[in-house]
Amino acid sequence: MIKTLRVSDKGQISLPVSIREKLGISRGDDLILFEVDGKLLLEKQEKVKDDVKDILKFSEQSLKEIWNNPEDEIWGNYIK
Repeated sequence: MIKTLRVSDKGQISLPVSIREKLGISRGDDLILFEVDGKLLLEKQEKVKDDVKDILKFSEQSLKEIWNNPEDEIWGNYIK
C-alpha cells in the first residue's frame, strides 16, 4: 500500500485510517521511527520489542564468534 502524507508546520503527519486499521494502530499507541539510509521506517513499539529480542540474540552469537576467534590478534593487542 502506498499513501502520500503531508508534513505539517509542526512536523506532524497523519496516518490514514486504512493503514491504522490494517496494522492495528490505535490512539495512544507508541510508535518507533527508524532512519536507515535516508529512509524512514515506522513500527509499533510492541512489534519492535519482539524483533529486538531476535536481533540481540543474533548479535550476541555473532560477537561471541568474533571474540572467541583465536586467529584474531586485534583484541589481544587492544587489551595489552
